[in-house]
Amino acid sequence: MQAAPKPQPGIMEIALYQGGASRVAGVDDILKLSSNENPHGAPQSAQEAAREAAGAMHLYPNTDHAGLRAAIGEVHGLDPERIICGVGSDEIIHLLCQAYAGPGDEVLHPEYGFLMYAISARGAGATPVVAPERDRTVDVDALLRAATDRTRLVFLANPANPTGTMIGGQDVVRLADGLPDGCLLVLDGAYAEYVADFDGGLGLAQARENVFVTRTFSKMYGLGGMRVGWGYGAQSVIDVLNRLRGPFNLSNVALAAAEAAMRDRDFAAACLADNTAQRARLLAGLADLGLAADPSEANFVLARFADATEAADCDAFLKSRGIIVRHPVGYGLPDCLRMTVGTATGVDRLLEGLAAWRDR
Repeated sequence: MQAAPKPQPGIMEIALYQGGASRVAGVDDILKLSSNENPHGAPQSAQEAAREAAGAMHLYPNTDHAGLRAAIGEVHGLDPERIICGVGSDEIIHLLCQAYAGPGDEVLHPEYGFLMYAISARGAGATPVVAPERDRTVDVDALLRAATDRTRLVFLANPANPTGTMIGGQDVVRLADGLPDGCLLVLDGAYAEYVADFDGGLGLAQARENVFVTRTFSKMYGLGGMRVGWGYGAQSVIDVLNRLRGPFNLSNVALAAAEAAMRDRDFAAACLADNTAQRARLLAGLADLGLAADPSEANFVLARFADATEAADCDAFLKSRGIIVRHPVGYGLPDCLRMTVGTATGVDRLLEGLAAWRDR
């Protein structure tokens, strides 16, 4: 019998990504706060556009995503030709690694960086390199010390997942200035919409060839199930990524929903206002319960416990009440629980659950 083929180097070192749980055995009334989804769902405009587009599901989608890129460009003041759309920002991250990193190269990210950075790096045969953070906040000096002439990509989420912390614009500029020639700084803006008056690095990417920005429709726009993301950067980078991107990577339905959601500015503004208010309530409630948490700029809060055992105990107790949060052990934060900011009712229920756990 012939031997099975061997995978490319690095692939078997990938730890499978585990998404946030959505069910608890024996419990029906579930409050899912484990995946940072928009508690308000998708805007009605996007739902209506998706239903209409479903009538043409027998047709192939367009390959250039022109309508969606135009909408993104209009809203953010960007050149649509310098925008690429993908299956969530995950696909853009994967394409960047595939295009610019390989065996012998390094992909650098902060200590608590999004798990897909290392997964996509290993999938391309490159070596992930981790720079330590300071108090769960990105340390630019540590990233610069870790960068070498083998570093091809640096991934930085700002605000960061799973911590919710962020660094200022001058620190981002200092990082971009200090990286080696030929290294691309990728600013992951999955949660940028939750920071008022913040462009997530788009202006920097507009002016510099060594900065690239990724965004997603899964958070603020409530389209996690549609899987749509986009990236913006130098035309030379976009041209490279489009050579790798599948021609029909986004469906008619996903494209229509995303375009409608992007143009629905009233929905985005309302979600930003509500998240800001409910996040403040959640942080205040955690403080009243004696639970530490860093100030968050995202749509979630990372609560810290005495140790991993206490965090796991609280996680199990909340699940028994149908409340699902994220225990980020895989991120190296076993003493923490990440909690999505829900609606006012959801925040009330979460705080009541935490109080009941504390008062047992």
